Amino acid sequence: MKHRKKGDLPTKTCATCGLPFTWRKKWERVWDDVRYCSDKCRRGRGGQGGAQGRGASPK
Repeated sequence: MKHRKKGDLPTKTCATCGLPFTWRKKWERVWDDVRYCSDKCRRGRGGQGGAQGRGASPK
């Protein structure tokens, strides 16, 4: 990818949190496979975990 303005970079929507994210140099070779905006979302905890995973037990 040659020099582009930040506004011209491709974007995708995160599969976990639904927020848009922009192309990064480190994803240059795998952009077609990128689905998540961060490691947190890739692990499935994109801010929508609720009580799950916090030691809460069902009553």
